[in-house]
Amino acid sequence: MSIYLLVDIGSTYTKILAVDLAEEVILGRAQSPTSIEIDVTIGLNEALAELVDACGLDLARVTGKYASSSAAGGLKMAAIGLVPELTLEAARRACLGAGAKLVCGYGFEIDREIVEAIVAARCDIILLCGGTDGGDKKAITHNARMLAHSAVDCPIIVAGNRVVADVVRETLERQGKKVYRASNVLPRLDTVEVEPAQELIRDIFISRITKAKGLDKAADFIGGPIIPTPKATLQAAALLADGAEGESGIGSLLVLEVGGATTNVHSVMDQSLVTPQTVLRGLPESRIKRTVEGDLGIRYNAPTIYELLGKDAFLRKLRDRCLSVEEGEFDADTHIDFLSKNVGYAPTTDLGLDIDIVLAESAASIAVERHAGTVRQEFSVVGEILVQQGKNLLEAQNVIGTGGIFRYGLHPERVLRSALFSPEAPWSLKPRAPKTFVDCEYMLYGIGLLAEHHPVPALRIAKKHLRQTGVEI
Repeated sequence: MSIYLLVDIGSTYTKILAVDLAEEVILGRAQSPTSIEIDVTIGLNEALAELVDACGLDLARVTGKYASSSAAGGLKMAAIGLVPELTLEAARRACLGAGAKLVCGYGFEIDREIVEAIVAARCDIILLCGGTDGGDKKAITHNARMLAHSAVDCPIIVAGNRVVADVVRETLERQGKKVYRASNVLPRLDTVEVEPAQELIRDIFISRITKAKGLDKAADFIGGPIIPTPKATLQAAALLADGAEGESGIGSLLVLEVGGATTNVHSVMDQSLVTPQTVLRGLPESRIKRTVEGDLGIRYNAPTIYELLGKDAFLRKLRDRCLSVEEGEFDADTHIDFLSKNVGYAPTTDLGLDIDIVLAESAASIAVERHAGTVRQEFSVVGEILVQQGKNLLEAQNVIGTGGIFRYGLHPERVLRSALFSPEAPWSLKPRAPKTFVDCEYMLYGIGLLAEHHPVPALRIAKKHLRQTGVEI
């Protein structure tokens, strides 16, 4: 046997999977509330004890352990660039692809009000960009001075115009800021190079953030680094799509991750045009892409989803699923407020489960719409043309749902349907007719944790345990 423990210390629950890589099976799973305010190892030990009881696991036979975490909000970052559609967008991609949650982003020259907002956001890292190599110097040097003379006390990564990068670094260090330098995320207008910045973000997370979050004890138990949970899921998506060492993948895909605090979307697919004649605008899209919607969690941000949907539409959708809901018997405003204040709440009635599905459907639809590209008709001197911005996901072969709503929710295939192309929004390039799967084992984070060192058995386990589900197109 080759037993590995795969741990995810989440903002609400700590989850553990035990897998046997030799047999390529899941041996058991357990979870316990994450004890963020006290010591995360309390929740970890409770989940471990539950796992031992559930499957009779002998911890002495465990070969290795891997872990991810999004506890206390995960890795929170701010991005500062020049033009929002260019350097700021490249900075956003660097943050999100590294597994961070982007809590604020600003273009052009920042002012004192913006600096105060960045300080108030209590970021773990700031990514400072601006200008192509040899391009604009003014904005990034101005923004460096503003940050240098501020109360910002988190690490700052400089990844902008290389001509002034050393000057920017010195400006910040003279005022006692901790500064790291990476190569420019947008060296040329047609080139996005976020990998060096992403690698540095992950290194800082491992060396500084895990200790700041009180996760150093958990890291000692694991015996290795703890990576951001979204990064683990993105690694799982890439492995599933592409395969490894003779084990074929399942092809292009989109992973929809609906959580209590955020809704994350991961896609692995080459960029393509809707038609050969379509005009493409904006930065080139990377094959592996991740977006995080921090306003679409079905617990912390239930009121935001409710407001975006509208009370009447929410009740109409709910009555379509739960016919017993009558006017006056259910106070939607009160329940939504309750969810946002009781983020660990797990519904036990059909009504409660249906409410979660309605919220998740809306979160999924909006999140994938934001992730996918758009195509619109425009008129030019040569007549009518199609203009595409962003990633074309129309021909994505697979869509996978992961998260608590897909493991515990009522009819989770309805949530997946909301992630697909809709004639009501024909300009949104969502997947048109993919196969759909549910991560009913809540295992994708664990597959991602195994992807680097044990890709083949991890891929086989994932393919074995993903449940294909029918979604009416």
